[in-house]
Formats: sequence, structure tokens, C-alpha cells
Amino acid sequence: MVDWIISEGLTAYETALAFMEDRVAAIRSGDADECIWLIEHPPLYTAGTSAKREDLVDPDRFPVFEARRGGQYTYHGPGQRVAYVMLDVDKRGRDVRCFVRDLEAWVIASLAEFNITGEIRDGRVGVWVSRPDKPPLPDGSPREDKIAAIGIRLRKWVSFHGISINVEPDLSHFDGIVPCGITGHGVTSLVDLGLPVTMDDLDIALRRNFAKVFS
Repeated sequence: MVDWIISEGLTAYETALAFMEDRVAAIRSGDADECIWLIEHPPLYTAGTSAKREDLVDPDRFPVFEARRGGQYTYHGPGQRVAYVMLDVDKRGRDVRCFVRDLEAWVIASLAEFNITGEIRDGRVGVWVSRPDKPPLPDGSPREDKIAAIGIRLRKWVSFHGISINVEPDLSHFDGIVPCGITGHGVTSLVDLGLPVTMDDLDIALRRNFAKVFS
């Protein structure tokens, strides 16, 4: 049994952290079901455990939070769907790499409903889309833009944090960081790709494809 919660408006990051801490503890003790929480945040940056200070290009632009999840710097803000994933990885096989691959597969399957081919790349966290409409990189390799970020943390084999998918955020807000420490490639969104997808549309796709990936 997985609870699905969708919060309207913008949820403060501190509120989200407190909720996840409490829910993870309750899941581990058997007092609560697993949970997927779909929210939006006000503009902010989060630093994962591998974040490099030099990748915070504009530290005064938005609040910066130490997330203690895996990964580096990322941006959250209006127009971006954040899916916090509180699942019992113990009963799902205790395989962290497999769990992350399932999260990636969930994102890719959801994007496919909008005819977007999401892909993963070795050495580059998240989900990427090819941009043949943009000039190639200086070395001649094709340009790719990131559309979704993934960063999780486990406590006693229960996951928290999760994924974020760009629906229609202000992409200029990513300029204050080096997203996930990756230079050269850019950031995109569903609307930036020319698709008039709403948050509700994405939520429906996420819920439908979750059941296909996570049994």
C-alpha cells in the first residue's frame, strides 16, 4: 500500500524535510504505509553530499539548504514537480542501484507518455533529452539537456528525497548553480520542448507508470 499525497501551492523546504523525517520513521516502525508526495517548492538550491562549493555560482540568489541526499547542487522552484519517495527498500530487495534504476525507469516511462525520449548517461546523474535543434558542443558531441534530477537518501532501508521533473520552471534560475556539477550541457523542461503539459498531466502519468515499475 502506497499513499499518494499531492500538495497545492508551494511547500517550504523545511516543512518537507520534517514531514519526510517523521514519515520515514513511521514506515520503519510499521506505523505508516509507504508514501509518494508530489509538491512544488519556492525557489531554492539544495546541496547534496557531493556538492562542491565552487558550483554554487550565485550563493545569494536563493536560500541554500544542506539536503544530505546523494548528489550535488540542484534547484527546486515553481513549475517543477518534486516527487518525494518514501519507500521500504528493504522489502524491495535491498539493492540500492536497482532502486535508483527503477526511479530512472519511472521518470523515463512517464516522459514517454508525452513523446519525450528520456535517457540516462554514464557519469551524468538524472534523465536527459537530446537537443538536435541546438548547436553541438565545442568537441562536436550532440547537445543534451537535463529534464529530471534524482537524489535519494536511505535510513534503515527506507528512502526519502527522490526526483524532480521540470514542467515549466524559470530555467534561468538554474544559472545560480552548476546543476549536479555538470558543465556544457543545459537544462530543459516539458514546456521548453514545446509541449503544453500541465502539472496535473504529469501527476497522472507518474501515478500510472509507478504501478508499472514498482510492483
